[in-house]
Amino acid sequence: MKVAGIGCRADTPLEALAHAVGNADVLATIPERAALLRPLADHLGLPLRIVSVAGVETPTRSPRVQSLHATGSVAEAAALVAAGPTARLTGPRIASACGRITIAIAEVP
Repeated sequence: MKVAGIGCRADTPLEALAHAVGNADVLATIPERAALLRPLADHLGLPLRIVSVAGVETPTRSPRVQSLHATGSVAEAAALVAAGPTARLTGPRIASACGRITIAIAEVP
């Protein structure tokens, strides 16, 4: 199972999000982005897991994200939490060229 943790700006277009997700089985994000990502999940026919990321340690540590969400990376933390305790990130998070979307993929071994 591949979980795509998504961090994004509030005004990110649905088309840009759909392109960034790739071949994930599940989408995950924080409560603040649930309304934005629900249409994407419905469009793709994927479940959307809304998770709390506060206090989750991540390889990436953005001071801005840390101050806003109490974690270093929303995308990485959301993917890890949604995939479960044995999950591992498949690689570093990927930021879109437009700077509005960050995706991290976690898999269960």
